[in-house]
This record gives sequence, C-alpha cells and structure tokens, in this order.
Amino acid sequence: MMETVTKSPALTTAAQTMLRVVIGFLFAAHGWQKYFQLTLDGTTAAFGQMGVPAAGIVAPVVATLEIAGGIALVLGVLTRIFAVLLTVNMLGALFMIHAAAGVFIEVGGFELGLALGAGAAAIALLGSGRISMDRFIPGRIAA
Repeated sequence: MMETVTKSPALTTAAQTMLRVVIGFLFAAHGWQKYFQLTLDGTTAAFGQMGVPAAGIVAPVVATLEIAGGIALVLGVLTRIFAVLLTVNMLGALFMIHAAAGVFIEVGGFELGLALGAGAAAIALLGSGRISMDRFIPGRIAA
C-alpha cells in the first residue's frame, strides 16, 4: 500500500494538501484565539504566569505568527518558511511550558503541541505540494 502512495503523484498531492490545510487551519485558529478570545492582554498575562520570558513581546509575535503562518500554510504561500517558524514556535511551547506536565492536554501536557510541531516540521520537509500558491513563485524548486 505504501508503495502505491509514494508512486502516485495524485495521492502524494492529496496527502500534502490535506496535511498543509489541516495544520494551517489549527494554527490560524490558535492565533485567532490568542487575539480575539483570550485577547492579547490575556495571552500576555497567561504567558507571563507560565514563565515565558518577555511575554509582552512574545505573546503578540506568537499570536501573529500563528494566524499569518496558519493562513499561509492553508494557501501554500511561502510554505517552508512559515512551516519552519511554526515548528520553532511549537518547540518553544513544548520545552518552556508543556513538557513538565506530561503527555495529556487536559493537564497542560504536550500532545497538541507535539502534533502541531510534527505536522509543521513535516510540511517544512515536504514542501507545499502542487496545489499551492508557491507554484507561482518564479524560481521555486518544485516540491
């Protein structure tokens, strides 16, 4: 079965697109939450309570990266750049905040951050795929 997927450009394209759109949507939703549900002031306060250094700078940067990066992944725009930035974002969240709480999200654990980080890393490695805006960037290496 795996050999069939790796030899089928249509299935590869479908898998890349599905991964990019789902991971991008989730990042955008989390950025939206930081801006509009928790508010930037609430997010900054929460980051400060969790021990994030320079929370007043980090909170709006993270919220903006998650919204803009998530939308960029959905559209497939500068995909690898945003995927790397989002991977680094999740590594920071994992090691600064969630690792000490264990695996499960209901106790503040790292499962969601790990899944989002791994998804972003996979996108960075695989590229945007054929169904993306990146295809229209001159000089882009096909992925």
